Amino acid sequence: MTAESARTASTAILVTAGVAAAYVVLTTPPLRRLASLGVRLWLGASLPAYLLSEVGRAWVETGEARR
Repeated sequence: MTAESARTASTAILVTAGVAAAYVVLTTPPLRRLASLGVRLWLGASLPAYLLSEVGRAWVETGEARR
């Protein structure tokens, strides 16, 4: 088996596992609620932190912090 075919096979296996996991989560109400809570927590915590850090970095790059 060449490296390219091994990479293709592993990608196919990972995609299949991801689709199967998504199906189980979406069809099981408790898991769906847990996933929804996780997404809300992620969007409520890490996304604003990322945006604030990017705004701070952009502010420094424009030279406004030196005034």
